[in-house]
Amino acid sequence: MQLATSPQRSRMMSGIRGKNTWPERTLRSFLFAKGLRYRLHVGTLPGTPDLVFPKYRAVVFVHGCFWHRHDGCRYTTTPQANADFWRQKFLGNVDRDRRHVEQLRSLGWRVAIVWECALKRSPEGAARAVEGWLHGDSDVLEIGQLASANNGT
Repeated sequence: MQLATSPQRSRMMSGIRGKNTWPERTLRSFLFAKGLRYRLHVGTLPGTPDLVFPKYRAVVFVHGCFWHRHDGCRYTTTPQANADFWRQKFLGNVDRDRRHVEQLRSLGWRVAIVWECALKRSPEGAARAVEGWLHGDSDVLEIGQLASANNGT
């Protein structure tokens, strides 16, 4: 197996989007089809949530398992090259995510996290779980492949 050179890897990594990713667009299309309306990437809220449901005072983050470090997920790999850099990068991402959830909760928002692996396995199932959560009274929701819909962050 031939590894990418540093300039090649830099070019590849710079092409990774933070908004309108495949998992996010997939969840959005299922939720829209169910009649749910939302705002996208509201920059005035901590963490700029992917989906904001003002009617339900709820936000949804669609997290990539690799970048946001989904515990125990097979997509949560760590590059071997420059491991210290990646370890610090990932620790920063996880800490920032935790702070954003805490800030949103303190502002009275309900918070859901939908992991990429759940959308790969069953996008319709993930959308059903989000829809049920929106109509329910639970403050938090996390949907991942390991636990398809469990409360807690």
